[in-house]
Amino acid sequence: MSKAMSMSKKHKIQGWLGVALLAAAIAGATGAATAAPSAPKDAQSRAYAAVDPFIGTGGEGHTFPGAVVPFGMVQLSPDTQIKPRKEAYGWAAGYRYDDTTIVGFSHTHFSGTGHSDLGDVLVMPIAGDVKLERGDAGKPGSGYTSRFRHDDEVAEPGYYAVTLQDYAIRAELTATARVGVHRYRFPKGKPAHVLVDLRTSMYDYPGKVLWSRLRLRPDGTVTGFRETRGWAPGRQLYFAMRFSRPVSGHQFHDTERDVVYKGFPPPGENNPRQRAQVEGRQLVGALDFADAAGQSMIVKVAISPVSEDSAIANLDAEVPAWDFDGVHRDAKAQWAQALGAVDIDAPEPMRRSFYTALYHTLMGPSLFMDSDGRYRGPDNAVHQAEGFTHYSTFSLWDTYRALHPLLTLVQPQQRNNDFINSLLASQRHSPYGTLPVWSFHGQETWCMIGYHAVPVIADAYMKGIRGYDADAALQAMVASASYGPYDGIAQYMQLGYVPIDEEGEAASKTLEYAFDDWTISRMAEAMGRNDVAAQFGKRAANWRNAFDEKTGFMRARTRAGKFREPFDPSASGYGTDYTEGNAWQYSWYVPQDVAGLATAHGGEDQLVARIDQVFDAKVDPKIFEHMEDITGLIGWYAHGNEPSHHVAYLYAYAGQPWRTQQRLGQIMKTQYAPRPDGLAGNDDLGQMSAWYVFTALGFYPVAPASNQYIIGRPFLPHATLNLPNGKRFTVVADALDDAHPYIGSVTLNGQPLQRAFLRHEEIMAGGELRFVMHAQPNQAWGGAGAERPYSMSQR
Repeated sequence: MSKAMSMSKKHKIQGWLGVALLAAAIAGATGAATAAPSAPKDAQSRAYAAVDPFIGTGGEGHTFPGAVVPFGMVQLSPDTQIKPRKEAYGWAAGYRYDDTTIVGFSHTHFSGTGHSDLGDVLVMPIAGDVKLERGDAGKPGSGYTSRFRHDDEVAEPGYYAVTLQDYAIRAELTATARVGVHRYRFPKGKPAHVLVDLRTSMYDYPGKVLWSRLRLRPDGTVTGFRETRGWAPGRQLYFAMRFSRPVSGHQFHDTERDVVYKGFPPPGENNPRQRAQVEGRQLVGALDFADAAGQSMIVKVAISPVSEDSAIANLDAEVPAWDFDGVHRDAKAQWAQALGAVDIDAPEPMRRSFYTALYHTLMGPSLFMDSDGRYRGPDNAVHQAEGFTHYSTFSLWDTYRALHPLLTLVQPQQRNNDFINSLLASQRHSPYGTLPVWSFHGQETWCMIGYHAVPVIADAYMKGIRGYDADAALQAMVASASYGPYDGIAQYMQLGYVPIDEEGEAASKTLEYAFDDWTISRMAEAMGRNDVAAQFGKRAANWRNAFDEKTGFMRARTRAGKFREPFDPSASGYGTDYTEGNAWQYSWYVPQDVAGLATAHGGEDQLVARIDQVFDAKVDPKIFEHMEDITGLIGWYAHGNEPSHHVAYLYAYAGQPWRTQQRLGQIMKTQYAPRPDGLAGNDDLGQMSAWYVFTALGFYPVAPASNQYIIGRPFLPHATLNLPNGKRFTVVADALDDAHPYIGSVTLNGQPLQRAFLRHEEIMAGGELRFVMHAQPNQAWGGAGAERPYSMSQR
């Protein structure tokens, strides 16, 4: 974990939430269905005020502090890169808290990923002379980059502001779903300009921009597009930009060819250096505003996956007026209602951590559809959404574990239906007929392993979320699980495991495929498709083919059936048996059959002893210097990456939930903090934050599609889930403090609860879960004689 930075000052709250939009108005702005009732308006306001968007912007969190509405397509935020970086892992979100200069404000970002891309349509206000290059951070004035101070920053949901010191410009940002809105206050005495840079992004290298265009239309609207070959090849994005003051001049530069175009040619003349449109691969434009010095100016920027005209239509549909404050109020209202899905009572530092975590879970997947319902698919063709809102940016290897299960509790069913319909649309448009693996802006990256759209769909189906064609969904799931050319699936279907001599990271792939197969079996069984259920139920047991009884680890086999030698359980990295981990981190990944895993180890006590070894080991973090994702170490446990996220909950399956309670206290204390470097690893589109939200409430979905949540321990004295069906589920923890970290007893709706898990239907029915906390473990609760959580081998 990186060295802790000084705590950021509390973000400023500029006003009380006096205006709340009607749910229908919010739905119209975001493309989502009417939201379910949430907390009272005063509780919503308190939730909003608790969010600190700077949490995660330092260290390894990779979050950004800029303006976005829930699940919005525009994610408008400052970028602090100084120079193009080919290895831009640390700047994956564009902004790092320990930087001192701002390059500009771009309109697309990832929140908390481990990969760098996006950063589209970078805009920078300038007072004085215009420079076209970023410059050097150590040489003020060498480029258009400006210094800034954190004391001048404001960040809250839907709003960001900063003073650009080198220009004395106050810049404010807010957003709707498809439009970013800027307000600049220029100083007196210097000419005002706005620079638009289409060359830059979070992951720069020669040739990334395949083609781009800048166009100044006669009415003063600037439009354009760019096509890039970054993480997702051939990605296209279009934009339209308008200004509240007239453009008095412009310069469009093609820096690759060193050509400058200025102004419009006089009537009847054809001067190739005077034009209002330019195309090329390295474009930057500067627009002049003669009457803006000493004044404020609003800039509206809409994006579109389809065309420049569609971007103009999005602009007209969402922000027709020049009302920055109105857009800001609307963004606040949307966030207040979304955050009001959970109402908590807790000390201020925990309120800040909790609501910031909840905030980070409500950014992705992100809208990817124009106001007329058109979007671009993985075939790079334009399609029309019929009866659903289209979303993209699915970091599924991360988010199927906790983020998507959380969204079934805190978002309307329609939003979850839209996610599933978006996944199914991608499968229909895919040249391979498969569900997304890791997609953004409609394009497939094939990043990570597994076919984890499958558990997202199965989990929703098992929870009664059914606003899609279930038969088509099951067919798409089976097709993805049967696509032989992908990552050793052909061998997996033939051998029951992925052979390491033919496919890398084979142990991890075998384990993750087996879990996904189990979720197919669950959904098929619920649909009465017993043939499919039997086929994939058998495949779900393939985890046993990776288990080595001799060492007690999950290992990769060769096609000949032998475990690969030599074997080092601490080895990690590309080319090993495992994905972003080692044997100590991956050998417990059997969430569908923890009881079977315990039996394989010789019994529950033996499994517990092995998990204790994971946490209690003395490990030098330097062993993972070559793997940036393996962070947040407690022994071998690596909370900064997803394969470890369920491990602390496995004690409850073995009848020792008090050990889960102890480990969770250790994790929460060391891996999260309300400061910029307060996340132990990158947030991965909300998965790290979803883990925190669930764990703080007191339960966690170890096996999505089981309809069970394993009880850990509560960290909040009082919390109420305002469920999408209009009911409320309250969690109360009596005598909760640092001196009382263990569960003494539990009641559900006043009746004693001896088992260490909740059923989904129990939560959705509303009611009260009450804990009485003790100073010492109650080893009888959830132990011998108590009903155990679901395991495939003990149905």
